[in-house]
Amino acid sequence: MPKTGIHPEWYPEAKVYCNGEVVMTVGSTQPEIHVDVWSGNHPFFTGTQKIIDTEGRVERFMRKYSKQEDSGSKSTKPSAKSKAKSKKGKKK
Repeated sequence: MPKTGIHPEWYPEAKVYCNGEVVMTVGSTQPEIHVDVWSGNHPFFTGTQKIIDTEGRVERFMRKYSKQEDSGSKSTKPSAKSKAKSKKGKKK
């Protein structure tokens, strides 16, 4: 038997609102719940892709990595031959 007076009030028909519309009812300790995203409009469940770009981060990312793809034939790492040459030229 649970103790009396210590548990919050339970609302078995609490309404969940998204963008001002009731989207579902659930059991909760609050009579109304306001959400921004729910399974009916989340990209994972709807199959649509939506990129939220804050402060141009996506654009900066695309610029940074599109340059590296264009110059993909030029390697920044030294080849095995150049390593061998550099070792021969050094004296211990």
